[in-house]
Amino acid sequence: MMMMERRNRDVVLSHRFLKSYLCVIFSCVFLGGFTFSTFRLLFRERFRPALGSTWRAPIMRATGDKSLISLGVSLRETVMLPDQVLLFLKYPRPARLFTEEDFQCVYYPANSSRPFELKLKQPPIRIDGRDFDEQILRCRIPPRGFNLSLDLNRHRNIINIPVGYVHRWDSVSYEAVFDRDNTTLVFIKGLNLRRDRAYNPSRFECVYGWDFRRIKFLLRSELLSIGQEVGRCETPLSVLSGPHRDDFIKVSIRLKGKGIFRTVAHPVRLSGPEPPAEKDHEMCICTMLRNQARFIREWVMYHARIGVQRWFIYDNNSNDDIESVIGSLSSAKFNITRHVWPWIKTQEAGFAHCALRARDVCNWVGFIDVDEFFHLPSGLILHDLIRNLSGDGSVAELRISCHSFGPSGLKEVPKKGVMVGYTCRLATPERHKSIVKPEALNSTLINVVHHFHLRDGFEYVNVNRSMLVINHYKYQVWEVFKDKFLRRVATYVADWQDTQNVGSKDRVPGLGTRAIEPPDWSGRFCEVNDTALRDRVLEYADPVTHLLPWQASQQVTDSLVVEE
Repeated sequence: MMMMERRNRDVVLSHRFLKSYLCVIFSCVFLGGFTFSTFRLLFRERFRPALGSTWRAPIMRATGDKSLISLGVSLRETVMLPDQVLLFLKYPRPARLFTEEDFQCVYYPANSSRPFELKLKQPPIRIDGRDFDEQILRCRIPPRGFNLSLDLNRHRNIINIPVGYVHRWDSVSYEAVFDRDNTTLVFIKGLNLRRDRAYNPSRFECVYGWDFRRIKFLLRSELLSIGQEVGRCETPLSVLSGPHRDDFIKVSIRLKGKGIFRTVAHPVRLSGPEPPAEKDHEMCICTMLRNQARFIREWVMYHARIGVQRWFIYDNNSNDDIESVIGSLSSAKFNITRHVWPWIKTQEAGFAHCALRARDVCNWVGFIDVDEFFHLPSGLILHDLIRNLSGDGSVAELRISCHSFGPSGLKEVPKKGVMVGYTCRLATPERHKSIVKPEALNSTLINVVHHFHLRDGFEYVNVNRSMLVINHYKYQVWEVFKDKFLRRVATYVADWQDTQNVGSKDRVPGLGTRAIEPPDWSGRFCEVNDTALRDRVLEYADPVTHLLPWQASQQVTDSLVVEE
């Protein structure tokens, strides 16, 4: 299947590049960079025991600006996604970070005797991150028969960065976190373990090292637990107490008798060594999204009114205006942060990662999507409800039923937002989502998006729908809903264009695998007229302009853009 998709994409990209390529003139100037071998070789690889590694780059040769002469920049890692290549950059301190305008992605024929005289340049898709160790440059994937290199776009500087392996997104250790007890959480793709269960860790071991090419110098330690895409490792003392290194140590997992998974995972700390005596926030929300910028204002502003104090947004490769929208919300004093999470089909792992991030500052964390809204028919705020339900402290998870709303007769996106526009739903709830106490999570961090595994001594409660329910605006107007066919973020659900599990409850009945609008779409999924949340939200409108808070915020943002 992967090979077939690869061929189809190559045909499209080859035609696109060919038109530009025929216009490229021969040049005598070599604006080289780093290269790697033809990408199709990656699809013929088999799992290998030994890992490759990148290494530090030589000093950049500057010709136009003396301030750049001693500036070095290195390529930490390279990972290929289905639709783009991730280039992880690292800078020495002090240095200035380059911007998207400074780089060019360069494509050249792999088998030409004079490849750089026939190169084609394209701007990067974008660049993410403002940290010296976490900047990610994104380039389009080369078509068949082309290689990729990187040029600086300013001062005629040349970056010569040797490259190790290009890692595949679906078989790699991709993130790692040092936990409070000094164990290491490793997030890994390619184990293909079943959902919602822990496995015998004795089949695996953990591997640490600065250079994974030198197998005999790697440190090995015990794997304490493993489930889904998260393993917990005993961290070697030499790693915890070792001297500071410019090159971060990496960690991966070895399947005994087979080999070490390749890795781009450099452990970081997301929390302090001890639980804080008091946390900053009673109620927070974690979500993972892709291209939901136009809906996030309503979602954040509404939830702020019912008691949410902090938002963690895991951005899964959005290419819309999400960064500026979150920036405007932050400027308006909403405590919201965006975290770049490029890893495909890793929602469960992302939620586990977010639980670790939120643990030191949040007593309770809700894990919901941007089209899901807490609704309290009782009129309480979330703080009061949680206090009433958590009792003596043994309750650590509240499971809330989800009502799925349909298009409600609409054919265009409702101007006042989803809560006002969509008022007709299915009669029976579909599944649930949870609010959890991150301190009470099981050490495996296993979750199925809808709920987590808890430590011994803690329990969950099913919340009565008369007290709290989730309005899930799942089946919106076709213009919005069709985007669900592009890719889904959860690990254990098939993308809707895939032919597997077509009859699953996770799919929409009767739609199949193609994004073709049914003629009766606007009238579907309508069994109960439910205006309770709409009626409450309309009370938030300005008495003069009749605008809801998110409409007014959008107007202010639009006026600032016009002025610029």
